[in-house]
Amino acid sequence: MALTLRTLAANDLAEFQRLVNSAFLFDSVEDQLERWRGLFEPERHHAVFDGDELIGGGGIQSRQITLPGAGPQPVAAVTSVGVKPGHRRRGVLTRVMRAQLHGMHEDGAEAIAALWASEAAIYPRFGYGLAAEFTRLEVPSGAKFRPGVSTGGERLREVSRDEAMPFMKAVYEDLRPSRTGWLSRKDAAWDHQFADTERDRDGLTAYRYVLHPQGYAVYRVKADWRERGPRNELHVREIAARTDEAYAALYRYLLDVDMVGELKFFTAADDPGVHLLEDARLALRGRGDSLWVRLVDVDRALTLRRYLSDVDVVLELSDEFCPWNAGRWRFTVKDGAATVRRVDDEPDVVLDVQALGAAYLGGTRLATLARAQRVSEVTGGALNALSHALSGDREPHCPEVF
Repeated sequence: MALTLRTLAANDLAEFQRLVNSAFLFDSVEDQLERWRGLFEPERHHAVFDGDELIGGGGIQSRQITLPGAGPQPVAAVTSVGVKPGHRRRGVLTRVMRAQLHGMHEDGAEAIAALWASEAAIYPRFGYGLAAEFTRLEVPSGAKFRPGVSTGGERLREVSRDEAMPFMKAVYEDLRPSRTGWLSRKDAAWDHQFADTERDRDGLTAYRYVLHPQGYAVYRVKADWRERGPRNELHVREIAARTDEAYAALYRYLLDVDMVGELKFFTAADDPGVHLLEDARLALRGRGDSLWVRLVDVDRALTLRRYLSDVDVVLELSDEFCPWNAGRWRFTVKDGAATVRRVDDEPDVVLDVQALGAAYLGGTRLATLARAQRVSEVTGGALNALSHALSGDREPHCPEVF
């Protein structure tokens, strides 16, 4: 039977969530539907049907993402992409990706899309580049800070969720415009990110909320009681602070919680916690991929952010999946602002849209991608100049999976 594709309606949510759970090998949980409803934009969800059976699909959340030097800008946050077992290798995912990206281009919607990849080999073929990473941080409880670190004299308090949430939202909104990679969060996103049923806890405790006058921290605890005493794990969900001193104070509080053996935190690649420690080697670190970015309309996307230095280069760009981006573009930056226009001039740098998406948030250097044979320099010096201009003042980080 021929496959068909259409957007969804509000009453399709239950069937769509059953598809997503099936694709990710989860049990279907009907009582979580209301949590998803506030995030569900049916007109931005594409689904593929085999007859009457929904066999694949994917959605978009209309969000904002903070770009280097430019603050929050619209982004298509791609989510819930999956194909039902037994229906793979039939081109279902390609149809969904084409409907999303081509539809955004035709409608003049967001110029960029971003996602977390369930499998890293899938999305590069649709033009997504690895744009941000996170650090898996493990620090033993009680680890000392180096001399001279100030944590101030403010009192930190553990409070209820109801008391914490309004304060957390205010702090997050204050910080978001300057934190590359952070997403806008409406109330439904907050509820989803800090959902706290038994299923959400995965064997850990309920969330605990710590407030500082200038920031907050949220954590859970995984029980680990041994004959020599407790070695519980403290799992940090999020730390956010308006000042460096407050950030240090929140770290200090978490490291000093009694009956804990180790702190674990999925945090930004340039999290300062390691450098607060007297013995930096106590902090075990691992890296993993987080945001993958796709430039839907290259000319619009490149003008949305700001740049570190002036540059004037001609890019020869390849993009098989979204061919309107392919060709030669003169990319000129003056005083941080970019202009982009089509030209027939000889190229200075040759690359594909995946590489440009990887470098877009300033975390992945084009010079590094050139060493991986993903980018080619034609004019001497052009690559380093372009790579530096695209770099950011801080590593991009997305503190939530969406």
